[in-house]
Amino acid sequence: MTVAETSDLVADKDGERLDVFVARRMAGLTRSRAQKLIDDEQVLVDGRAERASHRLAAGQRVSVTVPAAREASAQPEAIALDIIHEDADIIVINKPPGMTVHPSPGHETSTLVNAILSHCDDLSGIGGVMRPGIVHRLDRDTSGVILVAKNDASHNALAKQLKERSVEKTYLALVEGTPKPAKGVIDAPIARDPKNRKRMAIIEGGRESVTGYKVVERYGGYSLVEVRPKTGRTHQIRVHLAAIGHPIVGDRVYGKASKVVGRQFLHASRIAFTHPGTGARLEYAAELAADLRATLQVLRG
Repeated sequence: MTVAETSDLVADKDGERLDVFVARRMAGLTRSRAQKLIDDEQVLVDGRAERASHRLAAGQRVSVTVPAAREASAQPEAIALDIIHEDADIIVINKPPGMTVHPSPGHETSTLVNAILSHCDDLSGIGGVMRPGIVHRLDRDTSGVILVAKNDASHNALAKQLKERSVEKTYLALVEGTPKPAKGVIDAPIARDPKNRKRMAIIEGGRESVTGYKVVERYGGYSLVEVRPKTGRTHQIRVHLAAIGHPIVGDRVYGKASKVVGRQFLHASRIAFTHPGTGARLEYAAELAADLRATLQVLRG
């Protein structure tokens, strides 16, 4: 297969697990492969992403998209990295804006993975040939702290912490207007937008998504907000802030282009987690990227 293929299926009985149904109806797909497609939100039930354990009702429509097969693997590239911390198990990196985390169609080189492969001889292979060592992601235009596993044991331990929500992530975002109340929690389910698969949206029946926020500075027409996502959905912070009427400044997908900053003003400022080798609780921080610092200087001035 050289291009992605989408199959539209109809559930033929009540109570069957989604992953079991997909593996049964799609020739050549194992159950584990079906589960991966479901996790990647390539499987939609009546237009919504669901868990692998979701029980189908007869007559529900199931759309299954199988991405094009890729023979290539990510190749090392000598790209400078801003390393905050490194030891035998992990690397903590301050990712610059404009860098894609892992190779994908249209962004197959000059990614964080390409740079890490050049820096490290042997990375965790759990993420696959295109995502070695990658435990969590940042959007291409989001700068800041990202955590990378250097071996499989570390990858498993960190993935478990993420699943259990014991990894604490803090972001700084400049938003339009001022959220009220100045401190609160946004609890709204997120799923892929059935009208535009490149976007996420708040959809009833979507995956649980919780974001805490606190206004830390106010400017004329803008506010700097500290954001703490409790879950890790794709575009979660961007979707949630837009949903309460305060989109991130410069976010062209969920807001609009801005004259004060050339990209979305979103920065991963801190991350706290338990070291997979020593068991020590650690926290690392990255100061705002230069373009974001300059934006705040203009607003403060």
